[in-house]
Amino acid sequence: MPQEPVIAIVDDDAAIREALSDLLTVSGLDCVAYDGALAFLSDLPHRRFACLVTDIRMPGMNGLELIERLHSAGSTLPVVVLTSVRDARMRDRALALGTFDWLMKPVTDHRLLRVLGSAIGTDDAP
Repeated sequence: MPQEPVIAIVDDDAAIREALSDLLTVSGLDCVAYDGALAFLSDLPHRRFACLVTDIRMPGMNGLELIERLHSAGSTLPVVVLTSVRDARMRDRALALGTFDWLMKPVTDHRLLRVLGSAIGTDDAP
């Protein structure tokens, strides 16, 4: 039996993590939320994720540094940035590193779910 895709959420804002987790769960998607990039990276060897949703501006390692670290390690994990940061250079750098999409907060549930469905390759994503 195929394993359900699990989406990782990395955001330092607890309210955002909870809202995203609730949305994904209600939509039938499994997820695991982390309060920062280092927590995610320390758990990464022990889990198999279908996609990563990350913010850009976070304390410690920011989202762009996380994307760079994954890229340097040869990761093919689709990354969706969900942020309020309006920095074209950061966006361009993230996309050049293979980021699947860059979404601005606030984003509609429908749009986020469509992008995640595309990122994880499910035609029937909510």
